[in-house]
Amino acid sequence: MIRSRWTSVPAVHLVLLLAALYSLLPLVWLATSATKSLGEFSTTSPFELGQWHLGANLAALFAQEGGIFLVWVGNSAFYAGGGAVLGALICAACGYAIAKTRFPGRRLLFALTLAGVLVPTTALALPLYLLASQLRVVDTALAVFLPLLTNPFGVYLARVYAEAAVPDEVLEAARVDGAGELRTFFAVALPMMRPGVVTVLLFQFVGIWNNFFLPLVLLTDPELFPLSLGLFQWSTRQSQFPQYTPLVVTGSLLAVLPLVVAFLVLRRQWRAGLAAGSAR
Repeated sequence: MIRSRWTSVPAVHLVLLLAALYSLLPLVWLATSATKSLGEFSTTSPFELGQWHLGANLAALFAQEGGIFLVWVGNSAFYAGGGAVLGALICAACGYAIAKTRFPGRRLLFALTLAGVLVPTTALALPLYLLASQLRVVDTALAVFLPLLTNPFGVYLARVYAEAAVPDEVLEAARVDGAGELRTFFAVALPMMRPGVVTVLLFQFVGIWNNFFLPLVLLTDPELFPLSLGLFQWSTRQSQFPQYTPLVVTGSLLAVLPLVVAFLVLRRQWRAGLAAGSAR
């Protein structure tokens, strides 16, 4: 087999390097821009450090509008943290049930789950708004939190991992010993699925933390905004009030940090899940 120069090891490494630079340059721009004062945005190059106004920018960010930024941080932590944990558990239970239990319509349910992966979030915005309106939860935290607990892609990942990681013999042994279905799931299957569940949790956390369109449709009270929507509202004012520019840049930099921390903390389990899935 003749290896093309485009598939050689140096070429692959070059492509990976370019992809990494493409992904990291926006973060580098945020880090350098957060050190600049308002005037330095027009007098310095994009990736040039400013005169280290990061402390002043942070102080202005936390003091703006009575400290509303910290409220947005708390809201995002509630939406993403609670939604990721509960959502990952629900996805794991659904994926396990589809993979390891036999009930009428199981294959149809899985097919509908796969179809749900193809439905864009924008197509669900109007039905979710109408449903929230009927339940009278529009402009409340529940309007955003409850829809985030369901994730068809997470169910699909959990089903695939449960199929490969949980032997039927172990489940049968637990049932023979008198364990019910709930105890079998929580005590036997869930520990075996831990790397897969962590992968689902990480996807859930990142997706919810960056979620923008759903809060935009369902929320009007700034006290309930997540970081993504709150920073967007500030960014719309930059043309009239330029002093918001350092605030938006510094706030965006802080908004990225929890995602980096979550990845670093969960990377061992996540990589173990990916390696186990590839091995199977």
